[in-house]
Amino acid sequence: MFGPRIQQSARRIAEMVVRPLAAIGMTPNMATLLGLLLNALTATVLATGHLRIGGVMLLFAGLFDMVDGALARVRNLRTTFGAFFDSTLDRYSEGIVVLGVILFALSLPAGTQRTWIVALAYIAGLSSLIVSYARARAEGLGLNGKSGLMARPERVLLLAAGLIIGGADLLVWTVGLLALTSTFTAAQRIVAVWRTLADQDPQVPKPSSTPAATGAGEDEASAEAPARRDGHQPLGRRGLFPRPGTGALRSRRRDAASRSIASERPANR
Repeated sequence: MFGPRIQQSARRIAEMVVRPLAAIGMTPNMATLLGLLLNALTATVLATGHLRIGGVMLLFAGLFDMVDGALARVRNLRTTFGAFFDSTLDRYSEGIVVLGVILFALSLPAGTQRTWIVALAYIAGLSSLIVSYARARAEGLGLNGKSGLMARPERVLLLAAGLIIGGADLLVWTVGLLALTSTFTAAQRIVAVWRTLADQDPQVPKPSSTPAATGAGEDEASAEAPARRDGHQPLGRRGLFPRPGTGALRSRRRDAASRSIASERPANR
């Protein structure tokens, strides 16, 4: 949802912020691990019921997620494993935060509100994973999977704002909106990939049932022709079990031909 200009501005600001961290030797992978720890601490605060404080911490942890990428650019340490490591731990971070919301909901008195919060939080977490997986799978097929309404930064901002503004009173609406928009984004990416592949995939013709169309008859004929010229039974469906007496008949024909050739030769004197 954030445009390219906003993303570029945020990257420049993050690069200026992380220069002191780069000077003390922090690596991008260290920053990724630190971001996971911050999200785990945020989930702990949410589980204890301090939702507004947890919302502020979630916002800070979400901003800290940009540190590893900025460090990689500043220190020129961009690697394929670093990108993989960052994406993998981001999924853990989202799941841990959703777990914190569910644990808080389970501490509420039994009722319809608690059930809805748990169910919607689970749907929001599951849809968030599907959104990320749809992008990774699409890019693995060589397609663009970045389309959609709610990427990870937007999801973090929505949940943090809902926790800070609404707290426990509006938690069911916060997780409900997060579940709805995340599910919609997953559907958007699935449809986008389907449309792209529908335009690219060639139409495969259906095979014909006739031997001439499939080429099976020609293959069998070409395979059997050399065997017939050599005078041997081809090893086809019939060649595995030759008819009885065919070998003796061929032997008698060869003996007769040999005798006729010998009779035509002049006698040695």
